Amino acid sequence: MRNTTLLRPRERSLRTKSEIARWRTHRSQWFNTLEPSLLFQRLFDHIPGVSFFAKDANGHLMYASQGLLDRYQMLDDSEILGRTDFDLNPGSMAQAYVDDDKHLLCGKAKLVERIELWWDRQGMPDWFLVTKMPLMDPKGRPQGVMGLLRRPDDAERQLPVFQTVAQAVEIMRRDYGKPLLIEEIAMACGQSVRQLQRRFQTAFGVTPQEFLLKTRVLCAARLLETSTASISEVARKCGFMDQSSFTQHFRKRTDMTPTAYRQSQRHQAGKG
Repeated sequence: MRNTTLLRPRERSLRTKSEIARWRTHRSQWFNTLEPSLLFQRLFDHIPGVSFFAKDANGHLMYASQGLLDRYQMLDDSEILGRTDFDLNPGSMAQAYVDDDKHLLCGKAKLVERIELWWDRQGMPDWFLVTKMPLMDPKGRPQGVMGLLRRPDDAERQLPVFQTVAQAVEIMRRDYGKPLLIEEIAMACGQSVRQLQRRFQTAFGVTPQEFLLKTRVLCAARLLETSTASISEVARKCGFMDQSSFTQHFRKRTDMTPTAYRQSQRHQAGKG
């Protein structure tokens, strides 16, 4: 190829502090001319696999991208605006999200990154990468939290933190309704129980036993919301030994019995 020119950034002159300050003032004035609901967050509606959200300091959702609305099967933001994590998720999940927000709002952390259990589009629990940051006012005071939720790509799934637990997670997601034993799962993955426990703690902050129970409870909550199956039938489908055991584990992680949870969901649906 003839007359090929290398593309490189142009040389830039150094700016003075007063020039930088002037442009920052201009940026603030420019922001004030814009319609708040039509800012850059709308771009997230067009990024496949990525969901964006923003909450005020009291945990009320102020914005959710289309991907998040789809995940909760909502038509538009009128259904999610002003709701809290406890309005949308089982109690154990919601409490973990609220605890993260508290760390950000009180200044204990500037960034929270974690692997979380969430719903995929088929209503099955799967893992997602979540990144949260505080939203600050002009005086540097936290006024809320914003975050991104996305599924890990193929390259990230090859990272050691995923590879060490990926096979075990897939077994639990696929067979949570069966009488699984952690010892059998560890053996199927070529690991000792101690290794599996240590690696689950690193990836999720919980033991594999708790991850399995959490998966079962989340699936049970989904069935309670979307089906007319009896409590005992939900317990059986989700891998619990009996209805008593199901009620015990469900209440521990949601602060509600299965019956009370179903009634609360129906009540909220009726109000909507």
